[in-house]
Amino acid sequence: MSGKDYVEKDYYKVLGVPKDASATEIKKTYRKLAREFHPDANKGDTKAEERFKDISEAYDVLSDEKRRKEYDEARTLFANGGFRSGGPGGTGSYSFDFGDLFNGSQGGGSGGIGDVFGGLFNRGGRQAQPRRGSDVETEVTLSFEEAVDGATVPLRMTSQAPCRLCNGTGAKSGTTPRVCPTCVGSGTVSRGQGAFALSEPCRDCRGRGMIVDDPCTDCHGSGRASSARTMQVRIPAGVQDAQRIRLKGKGAQGERGGQPGDLYVTVHVDPHPVFGRKGDNLTVTVPVTFPEAALGGTIEVPTLNGPSVKLKLPPGSANGLTLRARGKGATRKDGTRGDLLVTVEVVVPQTVTGDALTALEQYREATASDDPRAALFRAAKGA
Repeated sequence: MSGKDYVEKDYYKVLGVPKDASATEIKKTYRKLAREFHPDANKGDTKAEERFKDISEAYDVLSDEKRRKEYDEARTLFANGGFRSGGPGGTGSYSFDFGDLFNGSQGGGSGGIGDVFGGLFNRGGRQAQPRRGSDVETEVTLSFEEAVDGATVPLRMTSQAPCRLCNGTGAKSGTTPRVCPTCVGSGTVSRGQGAFALSEPCRDCRGRGMIVDDPCTDCHGSGRASSARTMQVRIPAGVQDAQRIRLKGKGAQGERGGQPGDLYVTVHVDPHPVFGRKGDNLTVTVPVTFPEAALGGTIEVPTLNGPSVKLKLPPGSANGLTLRARGKGATRKDGTRGDLLVTVEVVVPQTVTGDALTALEQYREATASDDPRAALFRAAKGA
């Protein structure tokens, strides 16, 4: 809306309040009228909708002390379509065409009082603000080793970018967009909601501030087109399966100089045939023989992408015992590494023959008095 429209409209008359009405009186009257003419209460009534818009517009100005003062001064200045001045020779008025004042000089110069009022009421002449690019989501699958140590992977992404044919204007070659008359190029409009005026994207230009009459054949007037690109992305060491990584500024390009969006990468990790993962620690299950578990000893354990390590197995190790190889796990964010958790699994032979059978029978006879289930039965009987 131009400055001329603001000056010519009588907002006091729209609300039905006197010019010296208090802020409380203006607010009370607005709320009453807003309830009466709200679109939700007048389905399909276009006149009520227009009345509601006028009421909201009037309240938007008169409820703000500074804007109300500026509005009153402007209407006084341009009362009856001309300046009134007095001088040594008496009083008089200098009349002129009101429209010329707002349209600038006839010589084609820029500016004019319209520009002044555009800034005065923070309305006409505003340019649509830069718009941040949208966020982009993609997925990547890593091997177990890549997830542990980190990897640089190529990602092919499709996102919205300025149309190359029209350079993002949305207009056909040889034509230009025009300023949206609804939002006057700002890309936003104010909607009255109760006692508040909420700003939202203009529906006529979809927040762009411009309207395209002859659209580009490639982007059909949107100014945006799908763009495919491949970029190298560094996935940090220690990433876990299903983890979502944010890469700032790697999303879709912004509009009108706006910042690009972010790229969100969901990581999938393939399982390893030997190793598992528990936080920053790796896990592995190592089989041991019965004599090793009973008598103890030193066992050799594999590590991920490194030499094997030797761990001491204490005598009488039970099945499921966990040993720890420090510093052989996954890489943490600070560069240190977690541990390798080694679970002992006692292997029972499927068949026993020869000397081994004889030795086991002798062992059974020697330990016949040791009943490992005696405590279980005592507990079951409550003894």
